[in-house]
Amino acid sequence: MLNVIWLGFFVAAMLAGLAQWLIGGHPQVFTAMVDSLFEMAKLSVDVMILLFGTLALWLGFLRIAERAGLVEKLARFLGPLFARLMPEVPRGHPAIGLITLNFAANMLGMDNAATPIGLRAMRELQTLNPSADTASNAQILFLVLHSSSLVLLPVTIFMYRVQQGAHDPTLVFLPILLATCASASAGLLSVAFVQKLKLWNPVVLAYLGGFAVLFAAFVSVLAWMTPAALAAFSSLLGNLAMLGIIVLFLIAGACKKVPLYECFVDGAKQGFDVAKDILPYLVAMLCAIGVLRASGALDFALGGIRWLAESAHLDTRFVDALPTALVKPFSGSAARAMLIETMQTKGVDSFPALAAATVQGSTETTFYVIAVYYGAVGIRRIRHTLGCALIADVAGIVTSIGVCYWFFG
Repeated sequence: MLNVIWLGFFVAAMLAGLAQWLIGGHPQVFTAMVDSLFEMAKLSVDVMILLFGTLALWLGFLRIAERAGLVEKLARFLGPLFARLMPEVPRGHPAIGLITLNFAANMLGMDNAATPIGLRAMRELQTLNPSADTASNAQILFLVLHSSSLVLLPVTIFMYRVQQGAHDPTLVFLPILLATCASASAGLLSVAFVQKLKLWNPVVLAYLGGFAVLFAAFVSVLAWMTPAALAAFSSLLGNLAMLGIIVLFLIAGACKKVPLYECFVDGAKQGFDVAKDILPYLVAMLCAIGVLRASGALDFALGGIRWLAESAHLDTRFVDALPTALVKPFSGSAARAMLIETMQTKGVDSFPALAAATVQGSTETTFYVIAVYYGAVGIRRIRHTLGCALIADVAGIVTSIGVCYWFFG
């Protein structure tokens, strides 16, 4: 899929360039397209310089959290819930522990740890699967919830905003939190409807009801705030959350007698390796999108959507955030490149850039996750996985745009 998307960007750009030359009489479009290639390649390196430091810093602290046992404690907390949402998985089966570890790692922004744990969980679920090539109910629920991407601290989004010169990188903290909660809730409810899960189980109600009450109370407090107050509160809460989690990691590590400095350095080394591996993908996608933008193809497509929005008497500022939303289900690197490109062209604190950042943090790369996780265990018939995952994606995208209008006017 990613090969098709990448090729499609260049083919669409070339066709649009030819149209600009032959129909519009603008032969200089090809100069702009070539210049964009080199500009985006340079931008990729600029982004990576900060990414090296950010990943090294964050993964260093996360390694301390792992050694302190915080991830395992969160897994034990979530274990009873997943045991009831997946009734076909026996109590005490290794899959339950791995699934909760996967979600705990995702919530803390530990993508590098979440993926191998998630693949192990999928293999354990496959041992219980009566049909080797068809996804089981438990596998579908796990994958849909994983692809809905419930992340409590979107550090990478903050990092991209820092790199582009944002005056307050954590401004999108609350919008992302609200959007990712909507995405995860929609994914769970859609799977529960199809699989007829008993959400009224007392344990499930205790977890979900408790979350719903806290979430409703939180939103009711936000509803009384003006847009300016919401933006300020999001900034304050985002900064406090990040610093509070770091201090929590350090205190927990100290209490467990973890060698904090050595552990941090060990995790930071891993962050350097992770960042290094991302650079080729970032260059590939940023260059392709830069050429697409310079050719006029992207502006033409967005112009059509903007015309439809205007015809429906809607505010059209959200249109410039749609490129990130449209490619996110297919490719994380393409969505990341779209986000950076939107920040570059519209301004890092513009409404389209804020909405694109919120979209980026609200959902996962659905098609990629399905391909990798099911491919690892030989699943070919995915049943209702894609439909439920796309419902979660749409919920995340729509909520992202709506919340941004609420917060940023």
